[in-house]
Amino acid sequence: MIKTNKLRAGRSLRKKNDIKEQLSLLLLLLPGALLLLMFNYAPMGGAVIAFKEFNPNLGIFKSPWVGLKNFEYFFTSQDAWRITRNTVGYALLFRAVGMTLSIALALALYEITSRKALKTYQTIMILPHFLSWVLVGYVTYALLNPSVGLLNSILNVLGVEPVEWYSETKYWPAILTICNSWKHMGMDSIIYYAALMGLDASLFEAARIDGANKWQETVKIKLPQLAPTISVLLILGLSGIFRGDFGLFYQIPRNVGVLYPVTDVVDTYLYRGLQQANMGITSAVGLFQSVVGLIMVLLTNAAVKRIDPDNSMF
Repeated sequence: MIKTNKLRAGRSLRKKNDIKEQLSLLLLLLPGALLLLMFNYAPMGGAVIAFKEFNPNLGIFKSPWVGLKNFEYFFTSQDAWRITRNTVGYALLFRAVGMTLSIALALALYEITSRKALKTYQTIMILPHFLSWVLVGYVTYALLNPSVGLLNSILNVLGVEPVEWYSETKYWPAILTICNSWKHMGMDSIIYYAALMGLDASLFEAARIDGANKWQETVKIKLPQLAPTISVLLILGLSGIFRGDFGLFYQIPRNVGVLYPVTDVVDTYLYRGLQQANMGITSAVGLFQSVVGLIMVLLTNAAVKRIDPDNSMF
C-alpha cells in the first residue's frame, strides 16, 4: 500500500512538472498566437463583403446581399485579363530568375574559403533586402529620369537618343525583374548557402578520387543537397503566384497610368479600388486571390509529394 501511494505521488509530481513546463511554453507561444489571430484569422470575417453591396452607413452585416455580382463585374471587365496576366506572368518570371540567381550565388559563396571575405560578401548582398521600395523607387527614378537621369546622361554622352523610360512599356518587364532580383536574391542565397553547409566533406573527397570535376560535383552532390530547400521555397513561392509585391509595382513605375498594361497587378488594382471606395469588388478580388494562393499551395505540394514524398511540406 505504501509503495502504491509513493508511486501515485511520484506520478502526480511528474504530472505537475509537465503542466508547469507546458505552461511556460504556451506563454511563450501566446504573443505570436494572438498576433496571428488578430491579423490573419479575425479579418476573415470581412470576406463576407465580397458578396454584398457594401454601404459604410449600414456596416458589413446590414449591407444588402448581391451574391456573385461583384465577382461577375470583375471577371467581365477589361481589367481582369490584364492584371491576371501581369500578376501570374511576373510571379513565374520572378520565381524562375530569382531562384536561378540565388542558387548560383549560393554555389559561388560555397567556394569562398576566406571567412572574412565570406562575411563581407554576405553582408553586402543582403543589405538591399532591408531597403524600402520607396527608397529603391527614388534610386530608380534617379537612374531613369527622362531629363536628368543617369542612364539618359550616359546615352547623351555616347550620342544615342535618350529614352522616355516612363512612357515606353516594352522596357518595364526587364526593369521590374532586375529590381526584384537585386533586392531579394542576396537573402535567398543565404538560405541555399545554409543548406549547402550541411554537406559532408567526405563526399567531395570521394568524388575527386573518382575524377569528378567542379561541374560534376555541383550536379551530383550540391544540387541534390539543395533539393529539399528548393522544393519548400518553390511551394511557398507558387502560393503567391496571384499576389504581386505592392511596393515594387507601385513605387518603381511611380503609378504612371501609361505603364498600367505591363505594371498593373492585383495588389495595385485593389489599392486603387479601395481609394475609390469600391469595397465589394476589391473584397471579391482579394478573396479570389487568397483562394488561388491556397489552391496553388495544395497543387504544388501534391506534385512535389508525387515526385519525392520526402521533400513535400505535408
